Amino acid sequence: MDFRDLAYFETIAELGHLGRAAEKLNRSQPALSKSIQRLEASLGARLFQRDGRRIKLTGVGEFLLARGKQLRLSIAETEREVRDYASGLVGNIRLGCAASMADYLLPQLTEALLSRAPKLTLKLSIGQDDVLKESLRGGRLDAIICPLIANDADFQSYPVLQDEAVVVASVDHPIFLSPYDQHALCQYGWVLPGSTVSARRWIDNAFIERQLPAPSVQIETNSISLLPRLIARTRLLSFLARETLEYGQGMSRLREVPLTETTMNRTVAVLVRAEGYLPPAAVAMIELLREKGSSFLDEG
Repeated sequence: MDFRDLAYFETIAELGHLGRAAEKLNRSQPALSKSIQRLEASLGARLFQRDGRRIKLTGVGEFLLARGKQLRLSIAETEREVRDYASGLVGNIRLGCAASMADYLLPQLTEALLSRAPKLTLKLSIGQDDVLKESLRGGRLDAIICPLIANDADFQSYPVLQDEAVVVASVDHPIFLSPYDQHALCQYGWVLPGSTVSARRWIDNAFIERQLPAPSVQIETNSISLLPRLIARTRLLSFLARETLEYGQGMSRLREVPLTETTMNRTVAVLVRAEGYLPPAAVAMIELLREKGSSFLDEG
């Protein structure tokens, strides 16, 4: 099996159209047809079938597509591991961090890492935990820091610290003018991340489980940096880590809305792929987080 034929096959399968695949790959349609014919001959099975003007995968084709992606990822990781070993490069980490904890965790982590390994290089990706998980699963990141994920065989999780997420509002929000309960929060709109983010699912369930309507989301965003100005200038509520409220930039105009029912206690963990290649620098980072991670909150 030729790996170039396999790469062509993946593109054709994703687009479902030979002509579009030819344009994307800058190859002729006859050349791509011959490539598929070689694959089918080597496997002894049809990979595509006609579906009107498009083509779609056969059962064998679907199986090959799934296994082909795994194989390509394995080859890429092997190449990286060999290059690292050959060049002695042990100081590069592709790290993802959930936006809700980046402000209070990454500065302390980076300081501690660089004090141990001054030549370390970091490629940081800040985002929502659902997006980071898919990047980790796809091998585009070495590790991610996010809320603990249980019962996922693709990941190995190492608990680091405990933190809390709380409801916040502007300091002059009318909610503070009189005694309030959770039901009173239903009167206002919210700024929240997308529904696939773990913190969003938690706060939604905190209302639904008490027979209250889920927060009415008027603004959906994955940008923590936008929150201070959005909340300070409106009557909108939001939900973020207490440490971000205390130590994050631009948070002085925000105030916690303290309610036991809407305070989420969570475990922050560093995740790696269960079967993935982990560079030595990432191994050292995990050891540091497990050793000193909980102290980072006190240093904020």
